[in-house]
Amino acid sequence: MKQICAAFFLVYLMATCVIAAEQEELAQAQADLSTIEVLDLETAQRVALTGNPDMAAAMSRVEQARARVNQALAAWWPSLDLSWSGSRTRQSDSVYEQNQALANLYGRSIDRTTDQSSAGLQATWTLFDGFFRSFSQQQAEYNELTVAAARKDSQRLLVNAVAEAFLNAQLAQTNVDIARADETFYLSQLRDAQAGYGLAALLGVPDASFPQELRLAELDKDFTVSEMKEDPQTLINEALAVRPDIQQLEMLKKESEAGSGQAEAPFYPKVQLVGAVNGARQGDVAITGDDLGNMVGINVAWNLFSGGADKARLFEAQQKEREVAYNLASLRNNVAAEVRQDLALLAAAEEQVRLQRESVELVKENRELAKNEYEAGEASLVRLNEAQRDLNTTFSRLAQALVGYHQARHQLLSATGRNLQSFATEAQ
Repeated sequence: MKQICAAFFLVYLMATCVIAAEQEELAQAQADLSTIEVLDLETAQRVALTGNPDMAAAMSRVEQARARVNQALAAWWPSLDLSWSGSRTRQSDSVYEQNQALANLYGRSIDRTTDQSSAGLQATWTLFDGFFRSFSQQQAEYNELTVAAARKDSQRLLVNAVAEAFLNAQLAQTNVDIARADETFYLSQLRDAQAGYGLAALLGVPDASFPQELRLAELDKDFTVSEMKEDPQTLINEALAVRPDIQQLEMLKKESEAGSGQAEAPFYPKVQLVGAVNGARQGDVAITGDDLGNMVGINVAWNLFSGGADKARLFEAQQKEREVAYNLASLRNNVAAEVRQDLALLAAAEEQVRLQRESVELVKENRELAKNEYEAGEASLVRLNEAQRDLNTTFSRLAQALVGYHQARHQLLSATGRNLQSFATEAQ
């Protein structure tokens, strides 16, 4: 009893250590922003790629797929099985008396208790199985590539989501700064700071809450807007070549092709090489070399009819292959449309920035004119306050236009698959 309790206690300790190690690993993966005072967009994206729990889960799925590849590779090796059994039999009173009486007729005696043992060592090596192992290995390898591409696509979408959330939070912070000059706008604009909660969640920050002293980088209002002059078809071709979701479906297509090969394997014979060493001894549990024998042989099995199940499985696999091919064609069309649409949105955002910058200059001039008139006694304070509010409103519109431009640019980077190029290390 003490040994059983000790064993349970040991198992409990091992389980506790495993859980503690997993919790520690999760805590280390979560973002630590305590040392950052000003958070810029690229840093936020890097933090998200390493600290977002969904990315850690995606990596676990990749490891699972890698383990399935190793399982498929194991089928190429021979199987070796060791067996042993031993028994002691005691005859009942009636059976023993009956057997003893029969033995007495021949002048013999028998034991009431007998020992028996057997042992065996068998090796089995599949030589041919209709290419099932080949296609199983291919399917597992393509599945690993599919899951890896899915993880990469999740990273692409996460980087784009962080950019959108960061820019929205940055816009809210900018509006707060602008509104500080006008108390009537301040409280309403302050509510927009809640956009930071969504950004913190994307970054994997514990409790989705930034440190109070953390501030986002200032929105650059004077950057040069670079016009996108690349050919749309060139961008579409690039997107089709590097987009992880395209690669994911391409690997899924290859995986389904391997699945069709697997489904076709039962139409071929299966050939196995079998070898075994067996031993048996009556009256004793100790087996010696004199009790051993061996066997070597080849097993050939070929199912000729199974009620149409094999044919149905093959048809199902072929239809899955067709489905994936259609899905891939549809995704290619959607990617092309997405790139063209994002190009148009980026061009519109560029024009909006240009117009709002011109508006700011005009409203600045109007505000300076109102200020000069007020100081000269030719305009009232109400007129100056109206000019100041107009300037604040125009600055807010410019900030919105700038954020809209950055969001459109990051959306195009995501559509073309370029937004992971700066995060090669984190995206591995």
